[in-house]
Amino acid sequence: MLLHIPHSSTKIPDNVCSTFLLSDDQLRKELLLMTDWFTDVLFDVEGVERLVYPVSRLVCDPERFSDDALESMSFKGMGMIYTKTSEGTMLRNTLSPQERQDLLERFYAPHHAALEAMVQTELNTQGFCLIIDCHSFSSKPLPHEPDQNPDRPDICIGTDPFHTPEWLLRSVEESAVSSGWRVEVNRPFSGTIVSMNAYKKDPRVFSVMLELNRSLYMNEATGERSADFVKCRNDVDAVLRSIKDRKAIMFLGV
Repeated sequence: MLLHIPHSSTKIPDNVCSTFLLSDDQLRKELLLMTDWFTDVLFDVEGVERLVYPVSRLVCDPERFSDDALESMSFKGMGMIYTKTSEGTMLRNTLSPQERQDLLERFYAPHHAALEAMVQTELNTQGFCLIIDCHSFSSKPLPHEPDQNPDRPDICIGTDPFHTPEWLLRSVEESAVSSGWRVEVNRPFSGTIVSMNAYKKDPRVFSVMLELNRSLYMNEATGERSADFVKCRNDVDAVLRSIKDRKAIMFLGV
């Protein structure tokens, strides 16, 4: 099993931050809204490999397709390189092709190369690879989000038609429900990451997205951990261990 954690960081290199059009207060607000806070702490199981993206998604988002023509969020200014904020105001000026390429080569490409290498290692040693795509989401819809239904679940499970077979979805769903969470599939978000060299090609690579409602573990207005943080951490640990313990069953499902 491999834990992919792409949106937990708030780090923005100085030379990238200088290109943003936001004031310090506006940037803090945007980071508060757009960061998957504490997912690097909540998703952590002993003996399980993790890939944690080292910079903020506002720098360059590794969960977007690099080709805007393939990326549905690009029309909102939130493709691989964000040009707009969650409220639709300008985050940065449109980048030149060279500036865009520089960000891709500095952040996006190395992350995906690392993901491909880690997946290949799992394939070589285990015969298959299960990616858990680890995220969180705001308890209230943000302006840029396609799903504006205010009734949001505790847990969102995201799937891919090729890489998330029914038996895997049901396994994750049952584990989440057993922790007392209200679960929905592909709502308010859908999809899950797969290494690009295996995407829609290698059926041995499984993937499922697990998103936590931030109200479960933090004060969304301040960014601070809530009194329920430890409980949520323990619940996530139990779910991940349950999934990990079913590796033999997953292998038989190949």
